[in-house]
Amino acid sequence: MTDLTAAEQLMHTTVRLECELADGGVSTGTGFFFAFKLDDDQQIPLIVTNKHVINGANTGTFVLTKRAPDGSPQMGDHETIRLDNFESLWVTHPDKDVDLAVFPIAPLLRSAETQNISLFYVSLDDSLLPTSETHQSLGGLEDITMIGYPNGIWDTKNNMPIIRRGITATNPKLDYNGLPMFVIDCACFPGPSGSPVLIFNQGGYTDARGNTHMGTNRVILMGVLFAGPQHIAEGEIQTIDIPLQQIPISLSRIPNNLGFVVRSDKLRDFKPLLHGGG
Repeated sequence: MTDLTAAEQLMHTTVRLECELADGGVSTGTGFFFAFKLDDDQQIPLIVTNKHVINGANTGTFVLTKRAPDGSPQMGDHETIRLDNFESLWVTHPDKDVDLAVFPIAPLLRSAETQNISLFYVSLDDSLLPTSETHQSLGGLEDITMIGYPNGIWDTKNNMPIIRRGITATNPKLDYNGLPMFVIDCACFPGPSGSPVLIFNQGGYTDARGNTHMGTNRVILMGVLFAGPQHIAEGEIQTIDIPLQQIPISLSRIPNNLGFVVRSDKLRDFKPLLHGGG
């Protein structure tokens, strides 16, 4: 396809979502490209994010990089997609405790083709979802990579995300508090909601049994970030030379550098909803 490294390809899996809300506000979040492979060599292309990212969104805007004739990303040349009735375009997970939503993008891609616009993106797919064998190969502590847009920050010139590294803070094999999620130790600010959380090893890795696998990359889509605990700190907004006036108090939310991640297994629940029970 291109001369991109494995890490560079992962940088093209995400998209920054900007939502204009019904109350007039604007919020940002992260989506990523994902596909279900079908038996007839076809696939269902999607963008994945959280329910709360698109909740109440009248309009959604995102930017996609154009594809050069040789198949490589045409860095610095983008196409801005703006869609009305944005929330209605998404299929939400039926379980209220699973904060996931998917947007089938095949019509959008066909529309771009009719306008002779070739778009570049790299899609994760269901072959990267962990199986029971995958979980057995994992230890209780794993390095993780998260890709997204903290506080909406991104490389606007090159349309590229921010990458952060961390570790699993709870055993990724277990459901945290009985819910389909686990916790990571990583800087998680508003904006990366919807970010893919991956195990990504380049050139080799050691599994839970101590076996070393050299000369190979390992990519596992472990889950999707949806929340992070925060604590509140009181800070004074100081006033000067105004005696007898009460001092107002500012409440600041400070992240604990922990993130709650919905297990990627729950993405499988969307396939029968999108493919008639297939």
